[in-house]
Amino acid sequence: MKFTEEHEWLREEDGLIVVGITEHASEQLGDVVFVELPEEGTEVAKDDDVVVIESVKAASDILAPLDGEIVEVNSVLTDEPGKVNDDPLGDAWFFKMKASDPSQMDEYMDEAAYKKFVG
Repeated sequence: MKFTEEHEWLREEDGLIVVGITEHASEQLGDVVFVELPEEGTEVAKDDDVVVIESVKAASDILAPLDGEIVEVNSVLTDEPGKVNDDPLGDAWFFKMKASDPSQMDEYMDEAAYKKFVG
């Protein structure tokens, strides 16, 4: 698993990259009340805004961590946005993408580096 400075996590699974937000981000947001997901099949470039999250405290955008195509979205979050608070590192992933250049993941932090970053 890799982590970004924007508090996203990336996990490789069956040749795809699964993307969500960290527990730290979930706690900072507070109770999530709305999630807007991208369309499947959307081509994205690294740092494009792809997901909108609204909580009782703030609204934030989730950025594409890599260049590629969104191939699956977690539509459960549209109906149950609170899952982001309940299980941010598990069932509350936002989207899966096929990365154009998987080596872009190399620039992100491992878990130990991320813990130090939020430390």
